[in-house]
Amino acid sequence: MSGMLYVVGTPIGNLSDFSPRAQEILSQVDFIAAEDTRVTLKLLNHFGIKKPMVSYFEHNKYQRGEMICDRIQNGETCALVSDAGMPAISDPGEMLVAQCAEREIPVQVVPGPSAVVSALAISGLPTGRFTFEGFLSTAKKSRREHLAEVKTERRTMVFYEAPHKLLTTLEDMLAAWGDRRISIVRELTKIHEEVRRTTLSQAVAYYRENTPKGEFVLVIEGAAEEIPESMTLGQAVQFARELMEQGCSASEAAKQAAQASDFKKGELYRLLMEEKA
Repeated sequence: MSGMLYVVGTPIGNLSDFSPRAQEILSQVDFIAAEDTRVTLKLLNHFGIKKPMVSYFEHNKYQRGEMICDRIQNGETCALVSDAGMPAISDPGEMLVAQCAEREIPVQVVPGPSAVVSALAISGLPTGRFTFEGFLSTAKKSRREHLAEVKTERRTMVFYEAPHKLLTTLEDMLAAWGDRRISIVRELTKIHEEVRRTTLSQAVAYYRENTPKGEFVLVIEGAAEEIPESMTLGQAVQFARELMEQGCSASEAAKQAAQASDFKKGELYRLLMEEKA
């Protein structure tokens, strides 16, 4: 190995999900950049791996990232890990990968568990297209803006949420979007893994009576397709009139207005001719 950053996915609960390749890479690198060295030490001890670690987290990520890049450019290899799941996804490791890219330092990924796709896979909601929205802000203004921004999102949406904020988040979503289907996925790959397939209104009622426990992934159906209202006869005639003002003949204007409405070309053409008379 020489001069390389490895982005290594770690288990999100069940340690048996840690891949042989991930174990091999952690055993071979010169050092490990860990979000919380105490959490990573438990993982390393479980698999009998002994490696020096440096802490790399939200509040030291830029300066520590520069130091890590310097070491890699001097020929060392580093494995980036988060406390659970894929580093750099809704995670400070995003900046380290960007710093490496800027310096043209090679980066390889060692895939591992991801709470986003795992929750989506068992949600029972459409999975062909989805959007990951991460955590909602704790600031009320930012939360409202985020929820308003995705109100018309047609794709399935995935959010993370902590137990102490879950009820407030569900209430805010219900107020912002109205009732929708939701799958609430709790404690993925752990002993108490649970999927609650319900609606926002039913979820709010449930968690007002039951205290949330564990880490949550919320999978929510996208907005329904809006069916445009049919034109009235007057609107169809006005549409044809505007087309004529743009240079269309009465016949062509009536044809296009008929295609855009529920009225027949002949009826619209007759009304246009009566106006001209």
